[in-house]
Order: sequence, then structure tokens, then C-alpha cells
Amino acid sequence: MAFVITSPCLGEKSGDCTDACPVDAIHEGDDQYYIDPDLCIDCGACEAVCPVAAIFAEDSVPEHEQEFIVKNRLFFRTPA
Repeated sequence: MAFVITSPCLGEKSGDCTDACPVDAIHEGDDQYYIDPDLCIDCGACEAVCPVAAIFAEDSVPEHEQEFIVKNRLFFRTPA
């Protein structure tokens, strides 16, 4: 399981999460940040510092934000 960044991050991109990630799993995209599911170690450090509460464990992503799981995987081209 990896963490996923959801819609509150769209256009926000403060970057606090990238500084907190101990394995450099978070990458900047055109519209938001994304977490590489192959690098994420599920430590939760990014979730704790997100100023807009956009980061969730994959199995805890709210129902209305589920599309961001797919969007994140497509960013890294990781099959489900």
C-alpha cells in the first residue's frame, strides 16, 4: 500500500511533503504532486505535514477521491 495525493493538492503544490519524504518518493507534476507507489515506504511523514490534508493511505482515500489512485498510478505508469 502506498499513500496517494488527492484533489486538495491541485494547484497548491506547497512542497512540504517532498521535504518530509525520507525516500524521495514524491514528484512534482504539472498540476499537483504524486507519490511513487514503488518507492513509498508507508511511513506517513508526508501525510502529517500536508497543509491541505490531501494525502491518504491508498486504502483510506475517500470514495469521491478514488480517481486520484488511478491518476497517481498513471503518472508513474504503474499497473494496478
